Amino acid sequence: MKLAHISLLTIATAIVLSTTPIKTSAQQTENMATVMSAVRSPQIPTKVTFADTEYDLDRIDLYERLDRELTAISYTHGNTLLLLKRANRYFPEIIPILKQNGIPTDIIYLACIESTLNPRAYSPAKAAGIWQFISSTAKQYGLEVNDYVDERYNIEKSTAAACRFLKSLKAKYGNWESVAAAYNTGPARVSKELDLQQATTAFDLYLSEETTRYMFRILATKLILENPRAYGFSLSPDQFYTPIEYEIIEVNTPIEDWPTWAKEHGITYAQLKDANMWIRDKTLPNRSGKTYRVRVPKQKSLYRSTADNTIYNPAWIK
Repeated sequence: MKLAHISLLTIATAIVLSTTPIKTSAQQTENMATVMSAVRSPQIPTKVTFADTEYDLDRIDLYERLDRELTAISYTHGNTLLLLKRANRYFPEIIPILKQNGIPTDIIYLACIESTLNPRAYSPAKAAGIWQFISSTAKQYGLEVNDYVDERYNIEKSTAAACRFLKSLKAKYGNWESVAAAYNTGPARVSKELDLQQATTAFDLYLSEETTRYMFRILATKLILENPRAYGFSLSPDQFYTPIEYEIIEVNTPIEDWPTWAKEHGITYAQLKDANMWIRDKTLPNRSGKTYRVRVPKQKSLYRSTADNTIYNPAWIK
């Protein structure tokens, strides 16, 4: 009887199993496809142009370096989106200064990777501002840096200083890839390695990974910001940060208390600081009587409903 019971149980189990549909591998794949999004590698161009130079990417090492950076920046969504939004505010201010100083406008992309266009940027190496100057280089190129004033955070003055620095590097090396490497790691290091490695361009140098990647991060940023939608970035016009209009007030006397000064001019101390990050203390001794141009945001620029909502580059929203 016991054996008969086991036999009947086995037969019943077999019937149940035979009538239960088994998912095929194709069905499993289909179900996975409904859950997972496609992840596509960005298309790498055969050539890319920067400033007055066209770079051929047929060389395997150059192709793979750009592929790495374009892939990384394409999928670093948060920072890239912020960069696009900030570009609408800062490109209209920075690019005219580049033009006035005879610097190719593509150099704006160097600032993009230096600071993500964050005017408050400060690195572990103590580099500051959108152009990420260290204190010694800033002073060398005419910027004031002390406890009360740090013009590395002054967008107008730091951009003009960056132009002077970049011009000197271009005159020294003759090509933008070596200029970029020198901006990143310092001209002394690049000059030494060009000599020791018997090369004429930073593209042929074995350098630290950060410096080796640097120019390709610039190129990748340019490709994405010139055509964001091609790399999956889609923003509506109201999502970009608006340009800010300022009243300029010249100050050539000491300021006892910047918060009081701000209140007298119809803004908060925080708004004053956001507009003038170069102000580093709540007071300004100014014993020399130097003239400082202080930006006071116009009231209409402080509110989204009244601020200028012009999109600097129409390609950003196409």
